[in-house]
Amino acid sequence: MARAGETGVPKIELPRGMSTASRDDWRQLGAITAEAFAEDPVNLWIFGNTKPMASVFGTLARSVYLPRGFCHISGDSGATMWCHSSANRELPFLSMMGLVAAITTKGTRGAAKRGLTAAETMAKEHPTAPHLYLFTIGTRKAARGKGLGKTLMAPVLAAADRDHLPCYLENSNPANMGFYRSRGFERMKLFEPGPGGPPLEAMWREPRSAKDV
Repeated sequence: MARAGETGVPKIELPRGMSTASRDDWRQLGAITAEAFAEDPVNLWIFGNTKPMASVFGTLARSVYLPRGFCHISGDSGATMWCHSSANRELPFLSMMGLVAAITTKGTRGAAKRGLTAAETMAKEHPTAPHLYLFTIGTRKAARGKGLGKTLMAPVLAAADRDHLPCYLENSNPANMGFYRSRGFERMKLFEPGPGGPPLEAMWREPRSAKDV
């Protein structure tokens, strides 16, 4: 069972092979997520290449989503990062400086500015109604096509339905739209993460009752 230490985070029953990530798992969360997003249009636009991704996602896991939200892993094959909408998603100062340094040294020219602009835009566009926020979900390349994404998402959606909580995400890859729609998410709007960037798709999921499933 996942911990429920943060306000608004429901109790989540996890299936066999899936566990709640601990504070020590931030590097693994970063590595899995970076591999999952290696061909993601928005992240490639921000960073210019894949080199900063593990550092960026690892820092966000360590400083935001592990201490203030909840993260799940399935072995070394898949991972998610979630939080309740009431959680503070801003990085502490030192973590922010480290993240900017990693982007500046590993990304292409202008990557840090694009990253900060994207973060500000996403925060501005974020819904204000209470909900669970799915920041990332991803699997290793070798684990794709085996239903792991569905397995990773299902326990949280079931808990959200039980507790009558909506869910929200930003889809950064059009190829994933069908997957999210099949899980009950609907498009709210498209918005640019920054000038000239590929669109992010804001998606919202209302809680379902048993008769809706």
